[in-house]
Amino acid sequence: MSRIKSIISHKCPKCENGDVYEKENLFSFGKMNETCPSCNYKFEIEPGFFYGAMYVTYGLTIGEAIATYVISQFFIESVYTLIALIFCSLIILAPINFKFSRVIWMYIFTSSKSTI
Repeated sequence: MSRIKSIISHKCPKCENGDVYEKENLFSFGKMNETCPSCNYKFEIEPGFFYGAMYVTYGLTIGEAIATYVISQFFIESVYTLIALIFCSLIILAPINFKFSRVIWMYIFTSSKSTI
């Protein structure tokens, strides 16, 4: 399984088999497993490890805001409506960003089983 596919499906960064989150619901924050159910890899390497994931969340949020602006500027003429649309889209996508930022952060600091 490729690394990108594993990130999208929220798989363990070490074995790429076990799930990072207990239940997969796209628009909920979900409960994160403490260890991988497959290889018993501990996800939170040290206390406060996931504070750095805020930087990933920031990048994802900026990218989504720019994409929303570029797509909707052709359909919406009011600046206030455009700002409200961007704000609402970011609120809706917050749980998705939360999950992806943690998984991406783990993948940055973990080498997989298939390192070259």
